[in-house]
Amino acid sequence: MAWRKFPEGFLWGAATAAYQIEGAWNEDGKGESIWDRFTHRKYTILNGDTGDVACDHYHKMPEDVALMKELGLQSYRFSIAWTRIFPDGRGSVNQKGLDFYERLVDKLLAAGIIPNVTLNHWDLPQALQDEGGWVNRDCTAWFVDYARVMFDRLGDRVPLWSTHNEPWVIAFLGYAFGFFAPGIADYSRAYQASHHLLLSHGLAVQAFRAGGYQGKIGIVLSLSCYQPASEKESDRAACKRVYENNSALFLQPLFKGSYPEMLFNWIASHAPKIEEGDLKVISEPIDFLGVNYYFTEAIAFAQWGGFLKSSSTPVSAPGWGYTEMGWGINPPGFKSVLLDIKENYGNPKIYITENGCAFKDTPDDNEFVSDWERINFLRAHLLALHDALQSGVNLHGYYVWSLMDNFEWAHGFAPRFGLVRVNYQTLRRIPKQSALWYREVISRNGFEE
Repeated sequence: MAWRKFPEGFLWGAATAAYQIEGAWNEDGKGESIWDRFTHRKYTILNGDTGDVACDHYHKMPEDVALMKELGLQSYRFSIAWTRIFPDGRGSVNQKGLDFYERLVDKLLAAGIIPNVTLNHWDLPQALQDEGGWVNRDCTAWFVDYARVMFDRLGDRVPLWSTHNEPWVIAFLGYAFGFFAPGIADYSRAYQASHHLLLSHGLAVQAFRAGGYQGKIGIVLSLSCYQPASEKESDRAACKRVYENNSALFLQPLFKGSYPEMLFNWIASHAPKIEEGDLKVISEPIDFLGVNYYFTEAIAFAQWGGFLKSSSTPVSAPGWGYTEMGWGINPPGFKSVLLDIKENYGNPKIYITENGCAFKDTPDDNEFVSDWERINFLRAHLLALHDALQSGVNLHGYYVWSLMDNFEWAHGFAPRFGLVRVNYQTLRRIPKQSALWYREVISRNGFEE
């Protein structure tokens, strides 16, 4: 069997997000976020689940860091809950919230684990949403004020920073479709939110540079592979619309300083208000791009297919099935996404900030899960990653989603993405077979096919 070895210094880690694991939703001065408000409404989340307790990471953090060390993680990607720092989104700083993240960073460093911090993983303070949220241009300044506080407090110890996680999800699942918090269904507001998220990113990068901090800063995008369902012109045009709306809407302004012209002609009056100089700010050079990849979709023209006149069908690679989420398993699509970035957006430095899957885990009497489906999924995607490296893609690290089972947004606690099983009744953590396999991959900086 062939040995797949990764470059020296390649970074191996796992990722989580604050709302999905922390719990303690109203403790130690924390304010209400849009996800607190959204999950406390009826009929928004499967089974009425909330992140009020989640994995209780806020209280079990030392135990969780010890577990990361046991699993051999070299880096841990996590997000900061904005409302722990500014309960109302702005104004007075909550010292207890700052102290929690400082303790987390210090424990990670003591364990030899590199902190990778995301400032915004969807949980905008509700007080700011009450003033329009990301549709309000003032939110860009509020975000930068929050970012500066975190840079000042942790900038001497955190080497990797991301401004936003998956702005497409915030804008479209949150503001266009209403599936996610804040639960608004308005395309005009979605496109304006997209623009303001990108603008706030650029302003935060400028603040980071001006502060002379020693780390690196970037942004994390959700990037899927889109393929036309056929060679028909209508399907190819629909696929281009979906690609431009979901991927190029963010990649192009970040790396080329412009928005996709064809898409903006299509969205017409829904296009965001852009002020002079905005695109120059948005395209402020970044140190790396975070890429989250989960699936590939076939796109067809559909007369009744919503605003983009399209339909999407999950596509699995030959011999592969589907995850519990109904997503096709498609490692070649992973490579295609990375090659697109290399060939069309200047081959920036990339970290794979999320990649993983949910399957029906079946624990034994000791709560151990032999999740070979997940291992096969991860191995295949790492093979695609290695192929991309050999094709010249500028890759520097990989983070599994997720470190542990957690609150999976509108799906509640049903899907389990973790390398570590969480018993939600006892909050016990039990590493799965995949965690042991991944530990071996990390220790050897590679694996056999």
